[in-house]
Amino acid sequence: RKGIKSIVLERSESVRSEGAAFGIQTNGWLALHQLGVADKLRLNSLQIHQIRDVLIEKGIKRRESVGPASYGEVRGVLRNDLVRALAHALPLGTLRLGCHILSVKLDETTSFPIVHVKNREAIKAKVLIGCDGSNSVVSRFLGINPTKDLGSRAVRGFTNYPDDHGFRQEFIRIKMDNVVSGRLPITNKLVFWFVVLLNCPQDSSFLRNQADIARLTLASVREFSEEWKEMVKNCDMDSLYTNRLRYRAPWDVLSGKFRRGTVTVAGDSMHLMGPFIGQGCSAALEDGVVLARCLWRKLSLGQDGMNNVSHSSSRMQIEEAIDEYIRERRGRLVGLSTQTYLTGSLIKASSPVTKLLLVVLLMILFRDQIGHTRYDCGRL
Repeated sequence: RKGIKSIVLERSESVRSEGAAFGIQTNGWLALHQLGVADKLRLNSLQIHQIRDVLIEKGIKRRESVGPASYGEVRGVLRNDLVRALAHALPLGTLRLGCHILSVKLDETTSFPIVHVKNREAIKAKVLIGCDGSNSVVSRFLGINPTKDLGSRAVRGFTNYPDDHGFRQEFIRIKMDNVVSGRLPITNKLVFWFVVLLNCPQDSSFLRNQADIARLTLASVREFSEEWKEMVKNCDMDSLYTNRLRYRAPWDVLSGKFRRGTVTVAGDSMHLMGPFIGQGCSAALEDGVVLARCLWRKLSLGQDGMNNVSHSSSRMQIEEAIDEYIRERRGRLVGLSTQTYLTGSLIKASSPVTKLLLVVLLMILFRDQIGHTRYDCGRL
């Protein structure tokens, strides 16, 4: 839409992704509106009215709190629906499937990036934006510190209720001993849920197939209600997906060098967060809008276009645009990363002193616990 010719390199052989869903909050819907896909995604997702947090210790409910989910709109969206909606909005020929990036280097003559993909093809670009996840090749090229292990394992899945699940339109999260489990209705018949095993050993050799993941998950929720256990037991086995939770430390987001030449990062490659305040997806959508706007402003595409200026001049303009993008995003992302880090630490904490300290820090730094949903990334 800004006139910048782009190519999207997708590692998968098809427009699909692992079984998961996102809770997209108000700021994420503002970004989706700018990208032109918000109305389409709303058709298959219920609006979520509140968040319910429950703490159970030794079989006794110790605390239950209910509050607004966001300042505005929150909906659960299937990851595949989001990926497909964004892919279908692209011009024909933009998306290249089966492109697994192996390495990045800078052209010795022009200093523009050259991307090497698995089929040994070398792709020359004027701008490279790495959105390749927690184990990002582009982040390593930039010299950003590796992501850190949270020490937890998450299992995600879907359960379909042919006759309507009857659950409230709320996100509910229950912490019981070493397990945190959440439920998010997507439609009147489909529910997304997750189980996080806190302080989980790294060894995953015992998880060889979907049946192993299902057994681990059922064992993890054995103390939960019958309704909860039935939800896990009756899940779509093919949808089960498990991974170690990782994050980029707030101090790395604060100090990270997110540009080298005309190469930068966005999404999880830049600011991977734990799932504790549900902003990973929405923040990535914001990145896209802000970066496109910054590039367009600097390159004056309405007049000359990126391809009609000299190499040195266009490279300098691109570098200035990326620097603007990083400046605009860094403050926002440091705040989100810090709140996520402190919230996750509070959920895992066992010492009363540590819990009190973390609560005080959150109260001082983030008195409005859902204030992050007010953010508007602006017009594309």
